[in-house]
Amino acid sequence: MTEPIILGDKFDRALALASKLHRHQKRKGSEVPYISHLMGVAALVLEDDGDEEEAIAGLLHDALEDCAEDISGEDLEEQFGPRVRELVEACTDTPLDFEGGRKPDWKARKDAYIARIASGEMSLRVSLADKVHNVRCLLRDHRLEGAAVWERFSADKDETLWFYRALAVAYRAGGAEGFLIEELERTVAEIEARVSETTE
Repeated sequence: MTEPIILGDKFDRALALASKLHRHQKRKGSEVPYISHLMGVAALVLEDDGDEEEAIAGLLHDALEDCAEDISGEDLEEQFGPRVRELVEACTDTPLDFEGGRKPDWKARKDAYIARIASGEMSLRVSLADKVHNVRCLLRDHRLEGAAVWERFSADKDETLWFYRALAVAYRAGGAEGFLIEELERTVAEIEARVSETTE
């Protein structure tokens, strides 16, 4: 039997920082505070036997991409250590040094991210927990809203489905095992089945 994880002051500080950084953000197409997603990802990490640093990365996994004006990789490393920084940086599909205020092409970013996951060269738990929470919410919202749910994404329905399907394959190729990858595969398949039923 493994020893229970005791979350300490560092986790408390990360939770407070995540709340501060994302306080005015909402989930796409809703009035749900964005912090709900971050807490959900951290919860999934811990439920998958992740450690405190992985849970902290779950709370902060969007900080560098969404709050770059308020925090840097150096800040994360100073406050939470090099591993947390590495885990957070691994979760972003946007180059952290991109210039001009515009992200690179959507498909190019996603292809590169999928390739990194499939390579087996990055830690997968935090990234996978993020995607599982996203598809859980997508399935729930599709049940409630139907096809209108796709309007909240920058990519269209087919592109979004392609991305999550490709992610599921990539995580398996990268060595993912256990309930998170199984839930990702199952939930993506259920979303695809619902879409197929409504378009027939």
